[in-house]
Amino acid sequence: MNMEAVGARLRRAIQSTTQAVVDEVSGSGSGDEAGPTPTAGPKDLKDKLKDEMMGLINKIPLPLPAIIAIAVASVLLLCCICICICKKCICKKKKKDQKGKGKGAVDLKNVQLLGSSYKEKVQPDLEELEVNMEDNEDRKSEEEEPEKLGRLQFKLDYDFTKGELSVTVIQGAELPGLDMSGTSDPYVKVFLLPDKKKKYETKVHRKTLNPVFNETFMFKVPFADVACKTLVMAVYDFDRFSKHDQIGKVEVPLNSVDLGQVLEEWRDLQSPDSDEKENKLGDICFSLRYVPTAGKLTVVILEAKNLKKMDVGGLSDPYVKIALYQGTKRLKKKKTTIKKHTLNPYYNESFTFEVPFEQIQKVTLIITVVDYDRIGTSEPIGRTVLGCTATGAELRHWSDMLANPRRPIAQWHTLMEMPEKS
Repeated sequence: MNMEAVGARLRRAIQSTTQAVVDEVSGSGSGDEAGPTPTAGPKDLKDKLKDEMMGLINKIPLPLPAIIAIAVASVLLLCCICICICKKCICKKKKKDQKGKGKGAVDLKNVQLLGSSYKEKVQPDLEELEVNMEDNEDRKSEEEEPEKLGRLQFKLDYDFTKGELSVTVIQGAELPGLDMSGTSDPYVKVFLLPDKKKKYETKVHRKTLNPVFNETFMFKVPFADVACKTLVMAVYDFDRFSKHDQIGKVEVPLNSVDLGQVLEEWRDLQSPDSDEKENKLGDICFSLRYVPTAGKLTVVILEAKNLKKMDVGGLSDPYVKIALYQGTKRLKKKKTTIKKHTLNPYYNESFTFEVPFEQIQKVTLIITVVDYDRIGTSEPIGRTVLGCTATGAELRHWSDMLANPRRPIAQWHTLMEMPEKS
């Protein structure tokens, strides 16, 4: 049954009830004229109305709880409408009042209530200014404080009779964590400026911020040349698959220390110079794999980056030469394709050499990056030398390959300068 039918029934019931009430009233009036009859009291009228209303409710085809719910909902709806109308009226009055005051009007009562606090905001006391200035200076000093990179302990001992400088890297402390795990894999490069002819490297200490090295390196330095030499101990974080990050360095000008006695001290690591380009030649990434049973050495040249600009246009045409030596005898050589006009070539080319297990500790692998020149001679950019006689990262890579047979070991290497032709 739809709502229209219910409404029609309600209207008919109300009309019939109204008509009955009217008839009752008219009947009572005619009775008065005829003669004195007992008048209906207010209670009787209330009872009649109540009965009529109950009859009306009973005629509605809905249960009583539903009728009550509809009535309550209607009352709530009316209340909400009234509240909304009142709010709109109040908001309109407020807007009119604000417009009447004007844009530049000042509430003098509020100004008086502010009193001294208003003056303090406009003109603070000198004491407050001094405190604020001190706070700002403290903040600036905190911002200007250099980043702590850790410390390095070392020992220097010079032998005047032999003209040799003994450098012992003892230990590091409080190094920053550069790896994802919050630690580092530190090692130290030791060399003399300005020549950099001989570079030593300590062993890599895995996952530590306080490495203990205790490694000694010897430099042949005549006493006449000591004054113009500077000892550099640079601490690096080893990373197999990317360029090693320099943590910091310690520089010791030899003319500033007394070589007549053994020097042992701690020094704070200084940040590497931003404009210092230690690697001017570039880096190369390749993998090594050795299968002892088959006697096969596989070299995969993956990529190079930041190569030295060799052409007039500021680029290069690099390719890579791989040569296998036993002593001074070259056993075999191979080369990659040429990559035109780039300083970051990608190769992913594989080369295999037959090296019996008996000879693997006697051979040397030399990987050279060369800039191709169609007209003149191709000029080498730099190289890296691997084998059991190598040092530093190159020796580590070779050792890792031998310790993990049948498994490719990839690593980045920094290109070194080509040896002078004798």
